[in-house]
This record gives sequence, structure tokens and C-alpha cells, in this order.
Amino acid sequence: MGLGDKIGNSAEDAMGKAKEGFGDATDNEKLQADGQKDQTKANIKQAGEHVKDAFTDK
Repeated sequence: MGLGDKIGNSAEDAMGKAKEGFGDATDNEKLQADGQKDQTKANIKQAGEHVKDAFTDK
């Protein structure tokens, strides 16, 4: 996994957590859901990068 990919995935995850937290604080269910969706996308991308790394390391 490249450093840029790691940073991008971490940033997307952090933004998702921030959105979810702000949604919790303001009782905004849509914002909470958007934050969770962003976190899930970041985690899926990260998992894909790990799989790609596993096959390229051999």
C-alpha cells in the first residue's frame, strides 16, 4: 500500500468520524449515516490495498 493511499484512506475515515460525531451532536441522522458510509468506504479501500499488498509481496 502506498503512502498516499494510506493517507487518503485515513483522511476519509477521519472525515467520516467527524461527520458522524457532528451528526450525533446535532441529532442529524443523515449526517450520521453519511459519516458511517464514509468510514465504511475507507475501510473497504484499506482492505483492498492489504489484499493487493499480500499478492505483490510474494
